[in-house]
Amino acid sequence: MLPKNFSRLAERLMRCPAAPYCEDRVRAEVKQICLDHALACRQDKFGNLLIRLRTAPRQRPLVLAAHMDHPGFQIKRRLGPNRWLARFQGGVPDAYFRRGLRVRLMPGAAAARLGARVAGPQEFELHGKGSAPTAPEFAVWEMEDFELRGELIHGRACDDLIGVAAILATLIDLRRARRKVHVIGVISRAEEVGFHGALAVGASRELPRSSMIVSLETSRELPPVKMGQGVILRVGDRSSIFDSAGTRFLAEAAGGLKTRSGKFPFQRALMSGGTCEATAYQELGFQCTAVCVALGNYHNCAPGGRIAAEFVNLADAIGMVRLLVEAARQMPSYEKLVARLPARLEALLKELAVPVRSRTRSSIFLPSG
Repeated sequence: MLPKNFSRLAERLMRCPAAPYCEDRVRAEVKQICLDHALACRQDKFGNLLIRLRTAPRQRPLVLAAHMDHPGFQIKRRLGPNRWLARFQGGVPDAYFRRGLRVRLMPGAAAARLGARVAGPQEFELHGKGSAPTAPEFAVWEMEDFELRGELIHGRACDDLIGVAAILATLIDLRRARRKVHVIGVISRAEEVGFHGALAVGASRELPRSSMIVSLETSRELPPVKMGQGVILRVGDRSSIFDSAGTRFLAEAAGGLKTRSGKFPFQRALMSGGTCEATAYQELGFQCTAVCVALGNYHNCAPGGRIAAEFVNLADAIGMVRLLVEAARQMPSYEKLVARLPARLEALLKELAVPVRSRTRSSIFLPSG
């Protein structure tokens, strides 16, 4: 997908403010994008979206998962004229909540400011500047929704609308190329409050148990990864290590892209800045791996205790789409690609004239006798 086309997708999504359980505008935009590109999209009972491209239904499914919510304020009740009680939902340290910060009341986009802290955990008064056109349901930080500055996409909610855009871009590219694939996009809600949407999907019968799930995220830039140096094969998060064979498959796909094109930058790292949906799906028994792009100002937390726009590198996001398209194309060759490492190790053992008990992964290092 061309960078300008990806940017347009991201912009359409990022101009839709959202918070946990307040994702209606994002959900509606995803549905419209699917309609524009003839992609089959269905909403489940919980409010998640499932997008299926089954041009090769007998293939093992590749599931691409991302979430549409972002940390924000849930309006609890009205306190008086132009005053509301709100609770912040999502991981932002207390030090960032400074009185007077600008917020946007939704729906209606009315201006307001952060007021006094209330007794509850991360509960605050919000003070409106005038009469809100409609009763607010949630609030978000007041800042740019989307802005392309050179090579960087800036906006309130790169996390995880860049991931959502990558799923849509992958499916659009696969459909246009008429690839024979079996890909399911899962766009979940309420990730920021405990993976509620992902857990609902994983515990239902929506996904075949044979699926390989790839969690897509924007993840806090931490050494050794660097923004602008490619998509990241995420081997784990703060809570879990993901499936080794699945990660190896993505690495083989990335290596194939690099060989064919002469240049395909990618990185591999444990991204321990947070816990992602792959952990939730994995604990429910699915084979899971993950990819991400490096994120600046994670959860809008900028240096110096400032609230500011998140940002990602556009080329990194395009690389993520290219990798996912290649992974979908290579799914029929999954076993062959994953077997390359054991085959190489077995060949090395033969050079040493060490007998090999079997060809299974678990015993390849165990000489007989």
